[in-house]
Amino acid sequence: MDVATQSAVQGAQSGSAAGARPRLMLLDGHSLAYRAFYALPVENFNTSTGQPTNAVYGFASMVSNTVRDEAPTHLAVAFDVSRKTFRSEEFPDYKANRAKTPDEFKSQIGLIGELLDAMRVPRMALEGFEADDIIATLATAAAADGFEVLIVTGDRDALQLVSEHVTVLYPTKGVSELTRYTPEKVAEKYGVTPRQYPDLAALRGDPSDNLPGIPGVGEKTAAKWVNQFGSFDELVSRADEVKGKIGEKLREHLDSVKRNRILTELVRDVELPLGVADLARVPFDREAVGQLMETLEFRNPNFRDRVFGLDVGAAEQAEQVAAAPGVEVAGDLLTEPGALAHWLTAHAGGAEPVALAAVYSWAQGSGSVQEVALATATEAAWFDPAQLAEQDERALAGWLADAQRPKALHIAKQVMRAFAEQGWTVAGVVADTALAAYLEKPGRRTFTLEVLAEEYLHRSLAPAAAAESGQLSFDAPEEDSTAGARALMVQARTVLDLAELFEGRLVEVGAVELMHGMELPIAALLARMERTGIAADREWLDGLEKQFAAEIQRVVEEAHAAAGRPFNLGSPKQLQEILFGELNLPKTKKIKTGYTTDADALTWLATQTDNELPVVLLRHRDQAKLRTTVEGLLKTVSPQGRIHTTFNQMVAATGRLSSQDPNLQNIPVRTEEGRLIRRAFVVGEGYESLLTADYSQIELRIMAHLSEDAALIDAFATGEDLHTTVASSVFGVEPGAVDAEMRRKIKAMSYGLAYGLSAFGLSQQLGIKPAEAQGLMDTYFERFGGIREYLHRVVEEARATGYTETLLGRRRYLPDLTSDNRQRREMAERMALNAPVQGSAADIVKLAMLRVDEELTRAGVRSRMLLQVHDEIVLELAPGEREQVEEIVRTQMAGAYDLRAPLDVSVGVGPNWEAAAH
Repeated sequence: MDVATQSAVQGAQSGSAAGARPRLMLLDGHSLAYRAFYALPVENFNTSTGQPTNAVYGFASMVSNTVRDEAPTHLAVAFDVSRKTFRSEEFPDYKANRAKTPDEFKSQIGLIGELLDAMRVPRMALEGFEADDIIATLATAAAADGFEVLIVTGDRDALQLVSEHVTVLYPTKGVSELTRYTPEKVAEKYGVTPRQYPDLAALRGDPSDNLPGIPGVGEKTAAKWVNQFGSFDELVSRADEVKGKIGEKLREHLDSVKRNRILTELVRDVELPLGVADLARVPFDREAVGQLMETLEFRNPNFRDRVFGLDVGAAEQAEQVAAAPGVEVAGDLLTEPGALAHWLTAHAGGAEPVALAAVYSWAQGSGSVQEVALATATEAAWFDPAQLAEQDERALAGWLADAQRPKALHIAKQVMRAFAEQGWTVAGVVADTALAAYLEKPGRRTFTLEVLAEEYLHRSLAPAAAAESGQLSFDAPEEDSTAGARALMVQARTVLDLAELFEGRLVEVGAVELMHGMELPIAALLARMERTGIAADREWLDGLEKQFAAEIQRVVEEAHAAAGRPFNLGSPKQLQEILFGELNLPKTKKIKTGYTTDADALTWLATQTDNELPVVLLRHRDQAKLRTTVEGLLKTVSPQGRIHTTFNQMVAATGRLSSQDPNLQNIPVRTEEGRLIRRAFVVGEGYESLLTADYSQIELRIMAHLSEDAALIDAFATGEDLHTTVASSVFGVEPGAVDAEMRRKIKAMSYGLAYGLSAFGLSQQLGIKPAEAQGLMDTYFERFGGIREYLHRVVEEARATGYTETLLGRRRYLPDLTSDNRQRREMAERMALNAPVQGSAADIVKLAMLRVDEELTRAGVRSRMLLQVHDEIVLELAPGEREQVEEIVRTQMAGAYDLRAPLDVSVGVGPNWEAAAH
């Protein structure tokens, strides 16, 4: 064993008792991946390009939790190669009854392999053998070498391997609960020893492997025979001693059970490329793991922490962080009157940035700043805003608002909003370390100061503890009341150091103008919009909640009537029994528990049958979702009657803004019920109406501009309905002959291309066969050859440079464009198609917001911007300002960027968000 491996093993064993045996964990890759796939709804785990990720996420979660809990020193994963093995040659019907592997699952196996490779976890698969045989070989060898062995699998055949040295961990509930099978547990559960388990399995048969048992013989009878005769061979040789009809059945099926016994015995001496000594845990390729997480768009920071928490190299990294030079600055606690004013004059009056860090909080539109730290290259200071003398408060307010005094912040939008709650304006922000990290790597998901400090500066911010909101607070030991203050000063200095580091990195990625001309100004605008909020009609929301609740109850009763009996509409098992058993409706996609009853399946059933139940079930789900949305909105209405959403600048890699608490993008806009919810967003006291404005078909206009396709540009120039005009060209008919179905297909096609949609994705969206979708795309490209050439060109250029770029220079790095893994390469290609169009649209909307806001300020009006959702902005109009503001909005939005297919702006005005629609 080399030094690195020895170090890894020692790290994995740290904390265990001296002299503890090495522990090998073996995982059945396909078995666990299947369980993960069916445990997590695939519709909830997809990338923006449509790649399913539920199996990868669930598999990684199971591995993370199990390895964390069991702390193995050695680790490996075994996979099946195919269903063609020595067992299928012996018995051609072996596993022949298994359903076709879902395409959504198959596309994830390669990604799971990529993740394991990045984690440097050995994985093995061998032609002609199953994963069980690889596991049996390694378990047998490891036990003989004095290892403790843990096998994680959902295949009961592995129970024959259980011994005093080998334990099977069998998933019993999704991917979260495992049952430990020791020799005693096997005997308790099945009534036989692990060595006898293959005898039991042979007699019982195994429907999952298509191995027929003996009619009328279950586990209890099989166990009784095994114990009575001592072994399978003895039972076979003395089969005549089994009396009655059951004995006759045994003798009739001796040939099949003898074959079963051969097939259920695992091979323990397969020749493998790696031995047990090669399976010692070693440090991750952390960059590769992080990149894959970004590619798969895993946004949950807890998930990221769990996965990285398995890295045996983390201890080494921690040592590097601990050994890194500490922050050496002179820190002052500014508690005396006049101390802050003097400090600002002495250290914060020049052209060099001063970093600011704060502990702050807010809830439902109000909040406060509890502590503040400032740092320069040589000095740091801490103060409590609540204890400031009048002269210090004036000096602080003046310095914060002075745009000529440069400041460096972390997540500037939150800091500016928090200080605004105290009545202080923050201007002169020249650096935001979180935004800089986002612009450098727009796919990353974690922007906490702790993570950035470790990654870029090899600096630990302990004893800092990051709150879920992104706020930072520090726990000072009782014996040192200044520890919290000193920690906050270190945080401020870290912001300064990161700001200096990112200054050069932004130059390298061409993002300096994006930072200073777009993202920092947008952060300031969003902070104001968040604090302002939008008025909400609580009574209307209460009424909607009752309306949706009553509708849900009515739909439940309607569903019971359609089914002919009461049942739980939220139970997939009961839905399967009724839909496919009692009502005998057409079967949907086969899943592990039967047939799927997800929304797509119910929609398909509604088209395949006259039975009303699928339609009623879809209605129930829609109403339940609407009620949940309304309940969420009610919880966020502040005592002042306004909803204060939080805008996210650093979630979408394309640069699009999103929102949370509440998520305003979740409010449906194309349904009557969704529009009822939008009526709850109303004009506030002292204002006259709401104005909404958005761009018409901005993605397609950008596509026309980027591709320079003359036919598409001309289609916009006609001023007629775009989708009808394009459909007329594609289908070769007069515009008047274009029917609704033609228009629907072309609309899906046109927008799909802007989102990197494949022929398969288009077929799913339109409910047609992939070949028909491909034919439609081919015909489309015959008419619009410039688009086809552009799409090809953008992928090849990105493959050469490693990134795509928007009209304003926002890059998205796609290293997987040259990946050997087909799934990852195809995902990256779809992202390359998607990013320039979507990213350019996001950039143009941000530019428009800034132009409108700047012109409103210049005009001196009271009207103000409240929301940005999708491509739409919402403003609150002061009395008498409608015409002036509408003209500003139209002019500034239309002129935000000069496209070959000019931007077109739609505007509406009304007393609420819905009435202001256009």
